[in-house]
Amino acid sequence: MTKDNQHTILKTKDLSIGYASKKERTVVASNINIELHKGALVGLVGGNGIGKSTLLRTLTNVQNALDGDIFINGKSIKQFPALDLAKVMSLVLTEQMMSKNLSVFELVALGRQPYTNWVGNLSEHDISIINTAITQTNISDLKHKRCFELSDGQLQKVMIARALAQDTDLMILDEPTTHLDMYHKAYILKLLQRLAKETEKTILFSSHEIDLSIQLCDTLIVMSPNQVVSDTPCNLISKGVFDALFPKDLIAFDEKTGSFRVKK
Repeated sequence: MTKDNQHTILKTKDLSIGYASKKERTVVASNINIELHKGALVGLVGGNGIGKSTLLRTLTNVQNALDGDIFINGKSIKQFPALDLAKVMSLVLTEQMMSKNLSVFELVALGRQPYTNWVGNLSEHDISIINTAITQTNISDLKHKRCFELSDGQLQKVMIARALAQDTDLMILDEPTTHLDMYHKAYILKLLQRLAKETEKTILFSSHEIDLSIQLCDTLIVMSPNQVVSDTPCNLISKGVFDALFPKDLIAFDEKTGSFRVKK
């Protein structure tokens, strides 16, 4: 990564995540100190129920941190009004859209909402950005289709295009390969890898596709029951981080191939 790309987009300081009520606090993970740099593709991986979604919800200010702080471009996330936060961070969730009757162009255009007036009129500049996002995600042939006509893989590309049209420094995606077959899982992650390099946006996604993430990501955030660590895939492999990710009775990590295998 070049010196220019070392600019820190997102940073956490002694972050603790979980749930709090008047009676008790449930800590999911603590002492989280990570940095995401400009133009990096970052994968968030870990076992089921480990807290990946909780971490993403906290990083995106959907739920409050228990302790610590989150900084975007050096500014505490607590200091961002909602509209300003939408201009630096875009989010792609796994939940189904409210209405699939929108056309692809109309859905991608929703990414411009933080910049349009309350009427939602699109300027020529907005339309140019929307069309660029459509081109970058290779969905020009789908532009006038209704979203209910799309496959899961096509719809995921449209949602990524909407996040691109929002034109933020940071894009965060919650399990973007869910419900996709192996080919389309690889396609979506390769698309994200290319977009990070071409647009210099920082792209963070959570995934169960650990093998693919090891192959394609610049950085991985690995959540385990005892810690949250962040580093390059090669460094994480050399430190033995993946060996402790799952119980050893069934799954083993092969350092030579950088992949998991089922024990015989």
